[in-house]
Amino acid sequence: MDIEPVDSAPGQAFPWALLRQRWDDLTFLHWAVAPELVAPLLPAGTRPDTLDGVSHVGLIGFRMVGVGLGRGPGVPYLGSFWETNVRLYSVDDTGRRAVVFRSLDASRLVPVLVARATLRLPYTWSAMRLERDGDRYTYRCRRRWPGPAGATSRMVVRVGEPITDPTPLEHFVTARWGLHTRAYGRTLHLPNWHPRWPLHRAELLHLDDELVAAAGLPAPVGAPVSVLYSPGVPVRFGPPVSLRRARSA
Repeated sequence: MDIEPVDSAPGQAFPWALLRQRWDDLTFLHWAVAPELVAPLLPAGTRPDTLDGVSHVGLIGFRMVGVGLGRGPGVPYLGSFWETNVRLYSVDDTGRRAVVFRSLDASRLVPVLVARATLRLPYTWSAMRLERDGDRYTYRCRRRWPGPAGATSRMVVRVGEPITDPTPLEHFVTARWGLHTRAYGRTLHLPNWHPRWPLHRAELLHLDDELVAAAGLPAPVGAPVSVLYSPGVPVRFGPPVSLRRARSA
C-alpha cells in the first residue's frame, strides 16, 4: 500500500464543498506517543500514522467562525464558537492520511448535537474563552456535557516569529486533509481543503490539562515536542466517503 505524501499545499480533492468555515487563532501542542498505545483508539480500517516510528497526540485550541452549508453564508451566532480538540493521526487502507478526533469541546450546544447525530463525532459542550495580552494567548475550557463533567484545560502560549521553512514534524502534524470517523457501522473519510498554513513558532508558558487523559490517552508528561500558532485559514469540507466504497472504486 502506498501512503500519500505529506503535502502542505495540495489541490482541492473533491468537486464541491459540503461545509465551509474558518479556523482562527489556533495553538497546536503535540506530544510523541507509542503507536501501539493509540492503535486501539482508531476506527476500523485505519492505523496510527507515524513519523520516524512515532505517533503523536495533539491538543489544539482555536475559534471556529462562520460554519455554513455549501456556498451559503455562515450560520449567525450558532456557526461561530470556541473549540478545543484532542486528536490522533491515522492512515487508512487506501493510504490516505487523516486525523482522528478523540474529543472536540465546543462552546455552542447546537453544533455539538448536530455533529454527534450526523457524523458521530465526539463533540462535547463546554465553557470556553480565549484571552489575549499582546503576544500571549490563554485558552480556557471547562466541560459541561456529556462528560466527564468538569474536565478542564488551560494553556498559555507566547506567539513568536513566522515560520518560513517548517520542519518535517511541523508538516506532519498540520498538513492533514481529512478526518476518519466511525458512524453507523462504517468508517468514513471526510476530506477537507484550505490554503497552506501560516505558522508561527510559539512557546508554551503554562499547561494544566485534563482533556487528553479524559480522551483515553496518557496525560501529557514533559514539554511538548512541537508548539505552533496560526492566525487561521478558510476551510472547505467535501462529502464523506465510506472506506469500503473507496477500496472498491
